[in-house]
Amino acid sequence: MAETQPKADTQTESRQPNGAIDRFFEITQRGSTVGREVRGGIVTFVTMAYIVILNPIILTTTTDINGDQLEFGQVGAVTAMTAGVMTILFGVVSRLPFAFAAGLGINAFVAFTMVGQVTWPEAMALVMINGVLIVILAATGLRRMIFDAVPMELKIAITVGIGLFIAFIGFVNSGFVTATLNASPPVGLGVFGSIATVPTVLFVITLLVTGVLVARKVRGGLLIGLVTGTVLAVIAEAIWQLGSGQENPGGWGLTVPALTGSPFSMPDLSLVGAVSFDFGKVGAITVVMLVFSLLFMNFFDAMGTFTGLSREAGLADEKGNFPRLKSALVVEGIGAVAGGFTSSSSNTVFIESGSGIGEGARTGLANVVTGLLFLAAMFLTPLAEIVPTEVAAAALVVVGAMMMTQIKAVDMNRFDVALPVFLTITVMPFSYSIANGIGAGFVSWVIIRALSGKARDIHWLLWIVAAGFVIYFARGPIEMLIAGA
Repeated sequence: MAETQPKADTQTESRQPNGAIDRFFEITQRGSTVGREVRGGIVTFVTMAYIVILNPIILTTTTDINGDQLEFGQVGAVTAMTAGVMTILFGVVSRLPFAFAAGLGINAFVAFTMVGQVTWPEAMALVMINGVLIVILAATGLRRMIFDAVPMELKIAITVGIGLFIAFIGFVNSGFVTATLNASPPVGLGVFGSIATVPTVLFVITLLVTGVLVARKVRGGLLIGLVTGTVLAVIAEAIWQLGSGQENPGGWGLTVPALTGSPFSMPDLSLVGAVSFDFGKVGAITVVMLVFSLLFMNFFDAMGTFTGLSREAGLADEKGNFPRLKSALVVEGIGAVAGGFTSSSSNTVFIESGSGIGEGARTGLANVVTGLLFLAAMFLTPLAEIVPTEVAAAALVVVGAMMMTQIKAVDMNRFDVALPVFLTITVMPFSYSIANGIGAGFVSWVIIRALSGKARDIHWLLWIVAAGFVIYFARGPIEMLIAGA
């Protein structure tokens, strides 16, 4: 595939590469400078640094089928390490300014869907298998072919649905939305219909502060909001001594915001290699469908992000192709393998890289800067541990709102489009499963359009995907039939 480069201005064309680093990363050729790349890399890190806090919050919220739970500090350390290594690797191999970290949405699927059926080590092994499949699909060219076969409306709906699901998790974790057992409606606002606890009030304050910063397009607004909320939480804990919610109904949900020791520590990398490929207790159909769901989310999220970032950087041609496309897709698959191996969840390209691109980054040198900062963050995990769930929940809601904005690109006036899109978006939070939402969207898309006289417009690959999800939804009875045969 021919490589495309942005048009350089006359001044850039007259300049010659200055040194080996310039030549390797094609800095001058792309109309950039070392200074711009360094600034862009720093800005990207500041914008993405919240993931070192948010990923542990998501992955340590739930227990697996054995009742085991991941430890916050360990997840924070491997999150920073994997993001650093993969960001640098991508920058050196693909020479593009697209940073990597644990994928939002994918980590939620692992935490809230997968570990309800498998153990944490098994879940991370499935993430690795998903990554190997992505590498194979990318290397053979099948990845782009499949991407092109899925209707854009469903691609957007999946992103929007994950956004709504993440926001719902944030509302629940903050205590803003609570379950009303044996009552109607099944959920309600706060405590008996009121916001009655300090942690939930701080969630609201953090949400509004972060929303204002993001609305004003302040770089690193999400991180600044998290830091601000955490500082307020530390002050509140020092004044009222709220303690844990297990001891005090008005206390903090998971983590008490108090720094009891040094903010620096050697990273605990015990989770590296903590995977298990022994799926003997899980049905084969369940394993296949979990990998399929992971593959699908990883697949389309990354392709859409690559397309958007390459256009923003002026590196894409009219067809959306950009320099070293195949190597970029292969490395993205390796990110999933690395994320599973380190138990940080699948690592993928982050749309927040656009902040560094806006600062002038055009090459992989910016990635090297961002990656080195992530590696340094490994030694600051005690700071991340003091962030209370209620403050992190505000970031989840903001990220969900960002993802929801893409719905504007869908034409909801056509009901054969509107219903599958609606089902994709709503089934995710209502059934607390990303996979269920994706399946509902695909099955309804194929059936409604086929019976509306548009069967010829449906790509043959969609029929296979929809059939697979029908089996997924009926996997319980199917597994019972197989076991009884």
